[in-house]
Amino acid sequence: MVRLHCITAIRDNKLRETPSTLSPQGDSRALKPAFALVGPTASGKSALSLHLARLFDGEVINCDSLQLYRHFDIGTGKVPEAERAGVQHHLLDVLTPDQIFTAGDYSRAARALLSDLGTRNKLPIVTGGTGFYLRALIDGLAPGPQRDDALRAKLMAREAARPGSLHRILQRFDRVTAARIHANDVPKVVRALEICLAARRPAADVFAAGRDALEGWRFLKIGLFPDREELYGRIGARVEQMFEQGLIAEVEGILALGYPPSTKPFEAIGYKQALQSVQLELRPKDAIFYTKQATRQYAKRQLTWFRQEPGIQVLRGFGDQPAIQAQAAELARNFLQL
Repeated sequence: MVRLHCITAIRDNKLRETPSTLSPQGDSRALKPAFALVGPTASGKSALSLHLARLFDGEVINCDSLQLYRHFDIGTGKVPEAERAGVQHHLLDVLTPDQIFTAGDYSRAARALLSDLGTRNKLPIVTGGTGFYLRALIDGLAPGPQRDDALRAKLMAREAARPGSLHRILQRFDRVTAARIHANDVPKVVRALEICLAARRPAADVFAAGRDALEGWRFLKIGLFPDREELYGRIGARVEQMFEQGLIAEVEGILALGYPPSTKPFEAIGYKQALQSVQLELRPKDAIFYTKQATRQYAKRQLTWFRQEPGIQVLRGFGDQPAIQAQAAELARNFLQL
């Protein structure tokens, strides 16, 4: 448990570091079916979602936090409209770059879409690599404390003075939550500490209590887990293609629309490095190098996250491979016949 003297120390700015697959109710036959396709970046989720949508009369619900934003196209890997083969996609290009969209916002929007698709007898196919959004959709989110701007300012000031210190503190207060958040993801670390301090208990305990789990649906969760070296090869090729297709020019165009470099989506891998190139902080070839490196690291974190996702059906390959598509289709047919 979080010790009260530690909480008081933070609030007084004197902190010291010292050494599911089914809905819970009803017969599964009465629940509406849906698919969730997950996996690391460049694993072929979009290709597999299109394949399954065509086979089973489905529509795709985006579950990638960056594809929500308009103008951020090349670096997010959005499927161009001309390549969607008539398959309806939802939650793409719904936000301006300066809008904030939380996991709770995603859960509410995606659940509304599930209801609509269910009414129209369309199969929802939730597709993307933002695991926390998928968990918020299916498992729900526990109601957390409100933002404390004064506390956040103190925490951010400490992190600026001593990078990495907040994550080390979170490890002392809440090892479970700290293990799920990368040390460089400062906003999430700050929020986790804010919850610990406000609730006076680990954020993991808060998250585990009182979740508003999705009801009325059962999910087939398919996870793409390709060979890591092959995945890294695809990542490298994709990054090079992104820059060849004009990622830097896309960034320049977004800036020309009046959005500042501090806009949240510019923090994303690829956009961050392209922005640094526009600002003459990186040469284009160095921007490509660092984007590849950061994307490989991100893919590794995604794989770690999805390995912990309950009820996932693992496919050892890429979503554009015929053998993997055949395996996924067989899983889908069996699931729909339940």
